[in-house]
Amino acid sequence: MSFKSDIDIAQSTPLRPIGDIADSAGIPADYLEPYGKYKAKIANEFRGVLEAKPDGKLILVTAITPTPAGEGKTTTTVGLADALRKIGKKSIIALREPSLGPVFGVKGGAAGGGYAQVVPMEDINLHFTGDFHAVGAANNLLAAMLDNHIYQGNTAGLDPRRVTWRRAVDMNDRQLRFIVDGLGGRVNGVPREDGFDITVASEIMAVLCLAADIDDLKARLARIIVGYTREEKPVTAGMLKAVGAMAALLKDALKPNLVQTLEGTPAFIHGGPFANIAHGCNSVIATKMALKLGDYAVTEAGFGADLGAEKFLDIKCRVSGLKPAAVVIVATVRALKHHGGVAKADLADENLDALARGLPNLLQHVENITGVFGLPAVVALNRFPTDSDAELALVAERCRELNVTVALSEVWGRGGAGGVELAEEVVRLCEMPNTFTQAYPLDIPIHEKLDAVARKVYHADGVDLTADAAKQCAQLTALGFDTLPVCMAKTQYSFSDNAALTGAPKDFRITVRNLKVSAGAGFIVALTGDIMTMPGLPKVPAAEKIDVASDGTISGLF
Repeated sequence: MSFKSDIDIAQSTPLRPIGDIADSAGIPADYLEPYGKYKAKIANEFRGVLEAKPDGKLILVTAITPTPAGEGKTTTTVGLADALRKIGKKSIIALREPSLGPVFGVKGGAAGGGYAQVVPMEDINLHFTGDFHAVGAANNLLAAMLDNHIYQGNTAGLDPRRVTWRRAVDMNDRQLRFIVDGLGGRVNGVPREDGFDITVASEIMAVLCLAADIDDLKARLARIIVGYTREEKPVTAGMLKAVGAMAALLKDALKPNLVQTLEGTPAFIHGGPFANIAHGCNSVIATKMALKLGDYAVTEAGFGADLGAEKFLDIKCRVSGLKPAAVVIVATVRALKHHGGVAKADLADENLDALARGLPNLLQHVENITGVFGLPAVVALNRFPTDSDAELALVAERCRELNVTVALSEVWGRGGAGGVELAEEVVRLCEMPNTFTQAYPLDIPIHEKLDAVARKVYHADGVDLTADAAKQCAQLTALGFDTLPVCMAKTQYSFSDNAALTGAPKDFRITVRNLKVSAGAGFIVALTGDIMTMPGLPKVPAAEKIDVASDGTISGLF
């Protein structure tokens, strides 16, 4: 059988009209706002209709520390939801929208893979329903009003040297990380240092994903801090009178987007903060809607469990009151061998010694979920044809020592049918009692929260704050922000803040070089290592392979 790419599979599978998908999910046509034949937004009023309905079970899908070998977290999420339907359970998916940065950069598309995809994958991976453009527009409207305020007299007393609000674009563009603008004479603005973040790192993206409704959205927008006065007093978006116009740009973006899997399972794709530089979860609104409509709501959090899952559990669950019933930790034998020191070119060869060296990465993630957060977990082992029986047995044996089951997953090649074993284990876990708790309480100092995440989740020896970060910590505490949760901005490739330390490193410390409050989102961002809020393109961007034919058919999207 000839190999089919993800986009070939997606384009060759007939899709059902979005009205049929909505009907199968229990969404009346009156609340559907179609964007073409196969995607739609759900009207705000529908949330009120759902309030009295009981919640289903929430399943969080996370993964081991990412490697170039790939893990398949989104593919597993989609395949699990399809598999739950195959065993007679009503499942609904809640996922993030992909950013154009990874689509055109290294990672390629982010709609699942093989026969476990959400579709139309080209739309989802590109402009979709325009949510990211709305977030970028609202971000840049605030930036424009901020600079205009300074130019027009600066009655708020904003210090141009202490502006913290940056512009945003949904593209990897290292050239825009640090810029100087307002040049060309007095009529063209006040010269100052500035810069761009990628849209998914914008606080407005986090605000959109954590907001409960339009009123909450506006209240959060008003609290956004754009900079400080010379007396170190915060200046907010509310003080600049930007909130109403920003909310007007975001009103449709606040509505969840409905699409489908290749097997017709309803899927909400809404919001998309990165997990290495933001909180890495889809919108609270979409997750809660999925819980009301399904017996099981399957969601995911970005990158490894030390990033997305930690933030899902410590930030999103705190804000929303959500409580997972079970966690799926995705791994592959290939990725674990990579953590054990095997080069990508040699991952197809059986290597039990390397697998044994790499397994501590998986086991540490498992122990964090079950021990630190008190949640039942299953390891979903994405099976590759090159995996040997001895390698699969070793993973199962080591996980069994932690009282965690390994379920083989073949959803990439078989769709939902390849995830039935995983689905049955997830259903079993969802009926088990759990002792869900967070990694730290909110009533301890900022430094202690950072230290708790570093020690409990990363297994570091502690946290060090640079002189700048220590000063910022004191300032944020004086301003009353010390009761907020922390959002660690850290490399996704290691438990540490050094991407080169794979596996489960020991004897290291985490260095925090910058602390910034996202007052609208409701958390403190801690920048560690050399993490940046504006990625760059690789030497050979994925964009070089993407094309469109004369009939409009897109190719090269993964």
